[in-house]
Amino acid sequence: MNTGSKFTFARFSYHSGDWDTDQRMPSNLLNSLLEYTTIPIDVHEKVIPLDSADIFSFPFFYISGHKLVQFDAQERANFKKYVENGGFVFADDCNHDIDGLFAKSFEAEMTAIFGAGALKKIPNNHKIYSSFFSFEKGPPTTTFELNGWGDDLVHDYLKAIEIDNRIAVLYSNKDYGCEWDYDFRNKRFLAEDNTKFGVNIILYALNS
Repeated sequence: MNTGSKFTFARFSYHSGDWDTDQRMPSNLLNSLLEYTTIPIDVHEKVIPLDSADIFSFPFFYISGHKLVQFDAQERANFKKYVENGGFVFADDCNHDIDGLFAKSFEAEMTAIFGAGALKKIPNNHKIYSSFFSFEKGPPTTTFELNGWGDDLVHDYLKAIEIDNRIAVLYSNKDYGCEWDYDFRNKRFLAEDNTKFGVNIILYALNS
């Protein structure tokens, strides 16, 4: 896989559902990488169709949505090949709802591709929680959970598909995409920069 000299925030587009969510979030996370790390970055998000061979040029992909996820045969084959060849996918449920359409259909796709039980809870002391910043209690809570939206639950874990002792697919019902979907210049108004866990995810993806 050609990772190139600069980190690119790459997003999967897919034929079903609504993949084009959280449009300000990538710029926000890229700004955080600039603030906290020395990683060279491409300042522009790339959107690549999941059924395209171009996906194999990027080490990191984001996938999200609210609606049905139903991959066609080529999308399914590419997803499997991508993660089995060292790629990392961060999948985030915009509904923050374990019983919502995105969650149920995405998890069904993971079962179809990798088999039942492949998507498992990861422990809250997993190294992704210390890959850059330290999150001793596991995944940070989002305001959407605290406000009782979605399934009205605070999810105290993330799930993942691991391949060769590394996370290949990180899966969240916490809606980090919406949590980080604001102009990066507004971070100065926050008591604590809530994008820091996004930095951890990207650093883990690049170093695992």
